[in-house]
Amino acid sequence: MNHAIEIRGLVKQYPRFKLGPLDLTVPRGAIYGLIGPNGAGKTTTIDMIFGMGRNDAGQIRVLGLDHQADEVAFKRRAAYVSPDLNFQTWGKVGRAIRFVRGFYPEWDDAYCGHLMRAFQLGEKDRILTLSFGARTKLSLLLALARRPDILILDEPTTGLDAVSKQQVFSELLKAVEDGERTVLISSNGLSDIERFADHVGMIQHGKLLLEGRTDEIVDRYRLVEFFTSDPAALQTLEPEGLRILKGNENRWHGLLDQQSQAQHWLETHGARDISLTRVTLEDLFVALVKEEKAA
Repeated sequence: MNHAIEIRGLVKQYPRFKLGPLDLTVPRGAIYGLIGPNGAGKTTTIDMIFGMGRNDAGQIRVLGLDHQADEVAFKRRAAYVSPDLNFQTWGKVGRAIRFVRGFYPEWDDAYCGHLMRAFQLGEKDRILTLSFGARTKLSLLLALARRPDILILDEPTTGLDAVSKQQVFSELLKAVEDGERTVLISSNGLSDIERFADHVGMIQHGKLLLEGRTDEIVDRYRLVEFFTSDPAALQTLEPEGLRILKGNENRWHGLLDQQSQAQHWLETHGARDISLTRVTLEDLFVALVKEEKAA
């Protein structure tokens, strides 16, 4: 099985929002970053995966299992973490661990102890008095200690400082190093995703803008700056693979897809002093989302 998650033709219609049609593929053994602006459909996609709402069309398979027909089997192999999860009912960290551990025969006590030390959590710590970041770490501990085949995280670094983020991503990298486990992260932390996720999918208005290996996607695009004496022609004939971001008289800035013929088009249509600059994932995200909003 090559894919941990396969979404094909997924559609979910709400009164004010439509998800899809959405096709998304998460490779097995990857850390996959699902990124997009607020309201783009990231959390809705995760909700659909876990059956929180019935899809209007399409299919979702997780670890080769149908997310509805095989719901019980897939949920035993998948874990979910969100800042909205609340474990205060159990009072103390140790009680929460003992309660959750009872449901999972594959629970790893030694790994749980390691995570407690790494995340600086104690059995007698009162959950009510934990910081927001510490409660997020507790949620991660309860998910990771199960040794799930797939871990789905919705904004897992919310409330974490830089050191805590490093600790969390270090543990996530260890969790997938055997190539058998998969992590799907929905996040607005683009710098974190670029550093730690080996695959990325970008979603906007409920649809996927692009998907692939993070390094290949970032390397595919360049920020381009050039001069032209005929801006009207540029705006009228803007070629495929070039997204104009802003212009000031004869000086223009844009996003250029190096797999297209856009640079050749510029050179043959009078553009001068063309300069290309490498992009970050955040640069690419801002440029693509800005284009989509303007469309």
